Amino acid sequence: MLSRLMSGSSRSLEREYSCTVRLLDDSEYTCTIQRDAKGQYLFDLLCHHLNLLEKDYFGIRFVDPDKQRHWLEFTKSVVKQLRSQPPFTMCFRVKFYPADPAALKEEITRYLVFLQIKRDLYHGRLLCKTSDAALLAAYILQAEIGDYDSGKHPEGYSSKFQFFPKHSEKLERKIAEIHKTELSGQTPATSELNFLRKAQTLETYGVDPHPCKDVSGNAAFLAFTPFGFVVLQGNKRVHFIKWNEVTKLKFEGKTFYLYVSQKEEKKIILTYFAPTPEACKHLWKCGIENQAFYKLEKSSQVRTVSSSNLFFKGSRFRYSGRVAKEVMESSAKIKREPPEIHRAGMVPSRSCPSITHGPRLSSVPRTRRRAVHISIMEGLESLRDSAHSTPVRSSSHGDTFLPHVRSSRTDSNERVAVIADEAYSPADSVLPTPVAEHSLELMLLSRQINGATCSIEEEKESEASTPTATEVEALGGELRALCQGHSGPEEEQVNKFVLSVLRLLLVTMGLLFVLLLLLIILTESDLDIAFFRDIRQTPEFEQFHYQYFCPLRRWFACKIRSVVSLLIDT
Repeated sequence: MLSRLMSGSSRSLEREYSCTVRLLDDSEYTCTIQRDAKGQYLFDLLCHHLNLLEKDYFGIRFVDPDKQRHWLEFTKSVVKQLRSQPPFTMCFRVKFYPADPAALKEEITRYLVFLQIKRDLYHGRLLCKTSDAALLAAYILQAEIGDYDSGKHPEGYSSKFQFFPKHSEKLERKIAEIHKTELSGQTPATSELNFLRKAQTLETYGVDPHPCKDVSGNAAFLAFTPFGFVVLQGNKRVHFIKWNEVTKLKFEGKTFYLYVSQKEEKKIILTYFAPTPEACKHLWKCGIENQAFYKLEKSSQVRTVSSSNLFFKGSRFRYSGRVAKEVMESSAKIKREPPEIHRAGMVPSRSCPSITHGPRLSSVPRTRRRAVHISIMEGLESLRDSAHSTPVRSSSHGDTFLPHVRSSRTDSNERVAVIADEAYSPADSVLPTPVAEHSLELMLLSRQINGATCSIEEEKESEASTPTATEVEALGGELRALCQGHSGPEEEQVNKFVLSVLRLLLVTMGLLFVLLLLLIILTESDLDIAFFRDIRQTPEFEQFHYQYFCPLRRWFACKIRSVVSLLIDT
């Protein structure tokens, strides 16, 4: 009896899994779920912990064993989606950015969106002019340390805080000046609200970049925003397409297609190539969800979308949540006492710190690099050596999987890495998807070749450990092999065309074989079935049978007899 109880308890423990979810303030929420628990169950637990009602804007992100990012699907099992060994580690993030974050009903929701956009600013996804950057940083400073106090805040106090991947002394002085003179008296909630209003006006608000190549092989970043589909390339936004102009999203292998219908019935198809089929499918699913959330009036209008066509086996996906209009209507009905908000303040964190220990960032390029084994997927994996490590800024995605790397960079003492007064360059700062453990080493090596700058912690660690010449040569060989291993988009298009033609021929031959089989059954068999009998009695079939089929059969029989007799004679 005791052994049965022990075996039963051990089986129940095997069906339970520990999950750790990293929140936007870098704290962690740990819980236990059953083996068959759906994603919705875990998400509801998390929202209950956060006392969050306007939860439709948020989601849970994870990285699979192949280093590809995913959003957790709420209708499927958590364990089956992660495909990794427990304990599971995930991240709570904003999935659908509000079109007007200042219009959110509850302060707790605005605070969480504020934390996400502050993280975007730090990681280089929210790009802006130097003047806008100074104002945004000053809002963050006011929200987290309050009014300027000469007794608490000595000269140069803003240099102790890290708001961007890199900034200059001039920008630090501008941040401190705005904080001292313009924001005095603002409460944290007011500063956060003003921060959201300013961030909303920027072109890259709500951008989660997906690295791709266009048909010419040039690096491009695709993103979905509350207002439409965006393509960032080089130093400019090359496409902005409103959601009501997007008619279809499709992918085949590593190829992503966007079908657009604009004014005067002008129809275009945009084609891009993702680094892997998994990344392309993730891009497609993100597009389907964003289009449904922002474009549709009701969730009842959501339909299952298929990426397949006549000759390709595709994927099927359906968005399972509410749409933006329904979320706003539901938020307007919330009537409760505002929940208490525990603001984290300026506490050093693992993935998005505000205080950075050590010297201020310099704009002088480094001469030595260290290939740091660290994942920058927003804290999805534990940073190993220090709980307060600053993540390494990503370089251009073209440095990681494209054969052409930008070779010309402008050096200036007052230049900001991701903040420029002219047009922004997403290729300089956004984080690519996915990031494998070895890809960061290749990025750092390519940055060494091009003389790019790096973060503080990378600078400090490099002084203690510098890679040997052998390691640099080995990494260089791996980088060259990686660049040479990717075929051009033209070759991929030719291969897909050949496969499509072959499929067409196979389908045509199959149809002809079926028709021939049906014809033989109709003409030669004695099956007395009502369907066959009705066909045989039609005048058209009788004419075909006597004028065409019978002579053709006699001709074939004659030819076969001739061939057989010839074989017998020889």
